[in-house]
Amino acid sequence: MKPPVCVICDVRFKPQEEGGVVNFAKRKADLEWDKKNIVEHPPYSEWFCGKHFDYAESLSNLTINIAMPKIKERFI
Repeated sequence: MKPPVCVICDVRFKPQEEGGVVNFAKRKADLEWDKKNIVEHPPYSEWFCGKHFDYAESLSNLTINIAMPKIKERFI
């Protein structure tokens, strides 16, 4: 698992105090990745600090490749 560093602003944060990991909807390749039981950060998950977490979580019904451009457009 990646350390808690926001994918949008590159700020390290304490997930017990703010933000967290968002798991987006899984694509076919993500389902295959899950079957392999790989012990690393899933390709459909990202860390978001408190400033970006709520919006990212509101898009968690989308796949990461669709959600990330929307999140970046809003904040960058």
